[in-house]
Amino acid sequence: MSVSLEEYFRTTFEDKLLVKLPEREDEHLTPATRLLEKRREMTEVEQALNAQKEEFQMKMESIQQRREELERKEFTLKESLLKFDKFLKDNDAKKNRAVKKANTERDSKLQRMREIEALSVESKKLQSFLEHQKIKLTKHMVFQKYMDKVLEKADEFSENKDAIMRYDTLVTTHQHLLDRETDNQDKLEREKANLMKFMEEKNNDIMNFNNQLANLQMNLEQAQSSAVKWESVWTHIKNTAARQTLLLGRIKMATHNLFMLINKQMKTKAEPSESTEQQLQKIQIYIKDLTEIIQETAERSRAEDEIIANRSQHANTPYKKVSITKFLPPFLHRKTKQ
Repeated sequence: MSVSLEEYFRTTFEDKLLVKLPEREDEHLTPATRLLEKRREMTEVEQALNAQKEEFQMKMESIQQRREELERKEFTLKESLLKFDKFLKDNDAKKNRAVKKANTERDSKLQRMREIEALSVESKKLQSFLEHQKIKLTKHMVFQKYMDKVLEKADEFSENKDAIMRYDTLVTTHQHLLDRETDNQDKLEREKANLMKFMEEKNNDIMNFNNQLANLQMNLEQAQSSAVKWESVWTHIKNTAARQTLLLGRIKMATHNLFMLINKQMKTKAEPSESTEQQLQKIQIYIKDLTEIIQETAERSRAEDEIIANRSQHANTPYKKVSITKFLPPFLHRKTKQ
């Protein structure tokens, strides 16, 4: 794993950050020496990153200043455009008011001329109508004389207008009675039709209610049979829920025991407020980290075994293989053997 990390940092940061990683002079350095070497390389990389961050921050500040200056210029230009636009609008408004006033005065003059012409025509018509009414009055004087003779012989009416009003009243009453009779006939026909329609609708409603009653009766029987079935299902669900609750309690207890064992191994204090999900997450992280350590240790052990085997073949001396399980916590020995 250390070899892959070294290659990763060499290929990633050597060209981008212009940091030359030192070449390995000895393939068989101790882990402590390699760790110090990696820390020194990481320090150089961090220094290069910080230098680039400072340069980037200075560029961003310069860009921000230019942006603010452009925004101020843009705001000044917008204000000038708004003032010029307002000036043009004021001039257009003044021009439109003058044109509107001139058009209004011209339309008013034309309207007055038309009114004068219309009044002249109407005056001529009224003069003609007056002459016609005079002629008509002369022709109708014979009726006036007839009404005068009627009033002389009839004591019921004192004036001509009383007789005329009596006639108008009788005509109006007769017409009202005729209209009332017609309305009553129409109402009677409508009521008959409404009665037939009402009876038909109620018969249909009775049939629908009978059908609904039959359906509801059938639904009631089905619901009663379903109730018996669901009661048995509910009993089964309660029994299953009890078993699941017991299983969940066992799982939580096992998780808590494993969590406490990991805390004891890591020599950390467990927080009482942590939930089972948080404990499982920490257990997963611990197992993942431990698996990586085991793999890395196994790779190093195999590499050392190969080196020692090669040396033993040349020197014809036996070597002793060191197991990595002695460095692991006791509850992971079985997993490592598998």
